[in-house]
Formats: sequence, C-alpha cells, structure tokens
Amino acid sequence: MTRPGEALPGPQPAEEEAYRILRSRIDLSRLPAHSRDVTERVIYATADFDYATDLVCDEDALAMAATALAAGAPVVADEAMVAAGITGWPVICKMAEPLTARLARTAGISTAAAAVRLAFGEVGPGAVWVVGCAPAALIEILTRGVEPAFVIGVPSGFVGAVEAKEALRASGICSLSNVSEKGGAAAAAAAFDALLRSALRASGSRPGWAAGATGVASARATDA
Repeated sequence: MTRPGEALPGPQPAEEEAYRILRSRIDLSRLPAHSRDVTERVIYATADFDYATDLVCDEDALAMAATALAAGAPVVADEAMVAAGITGWPVICKMAEPLTARLARTAGISTAAAAVRLAFGEVGPGAVWVVGCAPAALIEILTRGVEPAFVIGVPSGFVGAVEAKEALRASGICSLSNVSEKGGAAAAAAAFDALLRSALRASGSRPGWAAGATGVASARATDA
C-alpha cells in the first residue's frame, strides 16, 4: 500500500491498455486538465461512458480540492466500501463504529448521518468528504455546516440520491457530483484517486500530509 506522502505507483500494462481503449472510444481532450483526469478515471473504474456527460465538474473547484490534499487535508468516507477503494491517503470512516449506531438510536437519525457527525467532531472544517453510497450522509454534510474543503458527492440510488446531489450543487460548496441516479463507491474512489494524483504531481509527490492530517492515519484501519 502507498503510504501518505509517497508517489502513487505508475500505470501498469493493463491500466495503460484500458486507457488506450477508453481514449479510442471517447475523446475528452476538450475538457480542462482536472476535469479530464477525473472523468477518465471514473470511466476507467466503472467502464461506463455515460459519466462523460453525467459528471458535473468545476475545474476551479477540482483544482482547489487538489490543493487541499497537497496541503494535508483529512479525508472522510461515508462507507467502508468507499474507504477501501482509497489508497495512498489515510481515510476516516465512522460507519462501522459502535458509537455511530448508538448515536443514531439516541438522536433518531440515520447511521450515515451519525457517522458524519462523529467524523466532523474529529476532523473539523476543511476536510475532503467522499460520499459514494449514502445520500443521507450528503444531506447531513450540508445541514450540519461542516465547512468542507471539497465534497465528492456521487451516491447511487433511486431514493434521495438525485435530490441530495442537486442540493449539493445548489449549496455553492466546492464539489464534484453527477446528475443521474448512478454513482457508487467505485466512482467516488476513482474521482478521489484522480484528485490525489493531481495533488502529488503538483507537490512533487510529497504533499504536506504531516501538517494537516496529524492523528488521522491511525483511524483508517480500524474505522474502514
């Protein structure tokens, strides 16, 4: 596994061939750099070309996300599946903690919302939030006022997912989302991976992890 601050491994032959096939079928060269990287990475991870038009990318916001990661922003995932898909960076995920279930019962909220509350209590403002499974987590981020540096909001589902993503876009928060009901852990982790690669390139493969994420590394293995 890549450790925080190390360069991610270069593309392997199978990945290079996958990108060759992808680019032979769709030309995304018209997109600005960050938007192209994210869109290609999501298509690569999902084999779903619809994301070329389904993702809502803001180049300035994506650049800000890469800058936040390069500066050491903590990262929070809504579900263990999302956290498991992220390598090269420590991730906090509170979904499976007993305290999360207890808070959900006592406060009368969903487990996803409780996980957001507990994670926010640990990381505070300025984190990068990666939501790929739970629309309720996205809504809690918006209503809780967590002041994120960036939100990847691509939860999938027929109930509440589209509405949650619309609310994210309307909030003015720097974010990446998509329009349809599709999404999921693979898409969310892939989008994060593209942004992390941009952060590592911009910082010479040595982001300021220690300055901004002290104490977060130990959380990943137990929380995810």
